[in-house]
Amino acid sequence: MAEAAIAPWFVYLVRAANGALYCGISNDPHKRFAAHQSGKGARFFRSSPAVALVYIQPCEEKGEALRTERAIKRLPKRVKEAMALSWQGDHSPGE
Repeated sequence: MAEAAIAPWFVYLVRAANGALYCGISNDPHKRFAAHQSGKGARFFRSSPAVALVYIQPCEEKGEALRTERAIKRLPKRVKEAMALSWQGDHSPGE
């Protein structure tokens, strides 16, 4: 019996208008970010809208994404900011 292709999962960070960072998982982080921007999804963004998708990390399966999300949520904000800065540098236009 052939194994079905497993869709990748991602851990992502979104910056809110107030500067806070939201961490979540999705199998389509760009679509999820669009949902956050439109007011659907996490209650986190009710008080301060989602303004930027600042970090995406691929994971092989949902369980790995959940574990990674949990680990990132425990990190100090300065470390999350460094992750976002590093990812933005890797994904700059024209590079």
